[in-house]
Amino acid sequence: MEKVLGIGGLFFRADDPEGLAQWYLEQLGVSLVPQGANDAPWVNAEGVTVFAPFARDTDYFGADHQFMVNFRVRDLDEMLAQLADAGHEASHHNTMEGVGRFARVHDPEGNPIELWQPA
Repeated sequence: MEKVLGIGGLFFRADDPEGLAQWYLEQLGVSLVPQGANDAPWVNAEGVTVFAPFARDTDYFGADHQFMVNFRVRDLDEMLAQLADAGHEASHHNTMEGVGRFARVHDPEGNPIELWQPA
């Protein structure tokens, strides 16, 4: 059976797409969408990706959102310090034995972002 290789993109609606894309670039290092052949897309580090549908009534990331992005990070403490310096405080700090450490922030439009430092 042929299988997909990974996530090729994440597409979602935003009130200010350009401003939100700039926030993801400045705060998390996610490159802007290429506009031409000379623009480099975001290339993420090889690693696991969890694909997990949740029950419609989950309270894991809030009933007012249809999705939550989980980004793998190399150093969660460093990422959280960087975000705190920019005025973005984290919540939902959690450690799962054998899985890793997690924390949550929200982008300027209130979308939940889970940060994960694998074990």
